[in-house]
Amino acid sequence: MLLTLDILVKVPATAIRKQQQAKQTVTDWSHFCKEVILDYIQSTTEKIGGEGKVVEIDESKFGKSKYNRGHHVEGQWVFGGVERGSGRTFLVADHDRSENTLIGLIKESIEPGTTIISDCWAAYKSIPRAGYDHLIVNHSIGFKNHENGAHTNTIESR
Repeated sequence: MLLTLDILVKVPATAIRKQQQAKQTVTDWSHFCKEVILDYIQSTTEKIGGEGKVVEIDESKFGKSKYNRGHHVEGQWVFGGVERGSGRTFLVADHDRSENTLIGLIKESIEPGTTIISDCWAAYKSIPRAGYDHLIVNHSIGFKNHENGAHTNTIESR
């Protein structure tokens, strides 16, 4: 139980290994805990949004930099969304970040009639053709679209 707690509160692996004196056990158990958490998230994910609802979407890479240096990050791309007001959320693994994959994930995760807010990533350009209202924020200009008030601050802060 203490090993699981240390992993969940993000005690550095080196400190855990020293405390537990079992390097392979710590590594194996850490991987197991992460798999259980991912399985739980995927099994409890439900469609969000609907008529009159607003969902912010974004993608992020979960992982760490190689050898703890530089900007290269090894890990898994994850696509997610949060429904404004209710805070309902979905997270799904995105294996190739292609436009077709992304639109499929949107259709699986977000109800038709939803207004979707995203950044200007090119893969999002066909969201309107998929039947959703789409507002964009150009983060190179600012954190809020001053023409329509759109922002992705809710999902960016999660």
